[in-house]
Amino acid sequence: MLDSPRDEPAVVIEFEWWWLLAAWPAPFLVRWLTPPVARRRRAALRAPFLDDFAPAGVAEGRRWLRRWPLWLALLAWTALVLAASRPQWLGDPVSLPVSGRDLMLAVDLSGSMEVEDFRLDGKVANRLAATKAIAGDFVQRREGDRIGLILFGRNAYLQTPLTFDRTTVNQLLMESVIGLAGQETAIGDAIGLAVKHLRDNDVETRVLVLVTDGANTAGSVSPLRAAGLAATAGLKIYTIGIGAEEMRVDSLFGAQRINPSRDLDEETLIGIARATGGRYFRARDTAELARIYSLLDELEPVAQAPVHFRPRTALFMWPLGAALLAAAVLVVALPRARPGA
Repeated sequence: MLDSPRDEPAVVIEFEWWWLLAAWPAPFLVRWLTPPVARRRRAALRAPFLDDFAPAGVAEGRRWLRRWPLWLALLAWTALVLAASRPQWLGDPVSLPVSGRDLMLAVDLSGSMEVEDFRLDGKVANRLAATKAIAGDFVQRREGDRIGLILFGRNAYLQTPLTFDRTTVNQLLMESVIGLAGQETAIGDAIGLAVKHLRDNDVETRVLVLVTDGANTAGSVSPLRAAGLAATAGLKIYTIGIGAEEMRVDSLFGAQRINPSRDLDEETLIGIARATGGRYFRARDTAELARIYSLLDELEPVAQAPVHFRPRTALFMWPLGAALLAAAVLVVALPRARPGA
């Protein structure tokens, strides 16, 4: 990776393992250092052929022609050494936008995320499906940021370490399922895991976006204690409480209206955000959730010098193919080129 276009190399082809080119003289060293193989004894009586009476120049030329397998083998060895040294084509310089922001997304996969109190594209959807739809679009807009993904339930897992590969982060988010990390909710452990992977990074802005619909019911670290550790590490936490406040359900006694978010611990989520200098958001429906992520888009990035790099295209398959082709020709034609074949 280059710091500026002025640092671009002049050549467009380079060998990643260039030191393997030193293996090219190996056949000559073997021939020079090992004793020659004893030749078979020829018959005492030798029948004359026309080649024996050919002019000296013609005989010498035919002798060179008889050595074509040796030259073809040398060509195959040269191509094989070139392929092993991993030749690469360097493309045109590309500027990589970098904002200097590390952002971790922590998503609750506990059993309560299965409650269907959201609407997505006009259809009833559970909380996790709504989170995937809105958060996935948020991840795709994070150009220049490094994104990581934590999935938590009873336990917290680092699904994706910090990376510029937003497509992979989004794909793993879409593949997550309810109950994958257990049925309970370990908010404190999720925060602690984010602190562990963000505190040593040399950037000015470290952000955790935590999405949950309940209270801390599992884990070895309390959420507020984990928030204190996050504040010490310079990690800012934005908490999102997800879930509708009213939902109609049918029962034996007719339709009833309940609060599906009665277990949401807003007090703790507000305390986590305040302790770290972040904010708490309440998402009661898909529209509110989308607005929250739009607000998170406005987080001020830390400007850094642009980074330039040149994309690389592997070329090893061409010399490798040439080596295999030459070897195939030798295998097929060499028996015919031998005397008596």
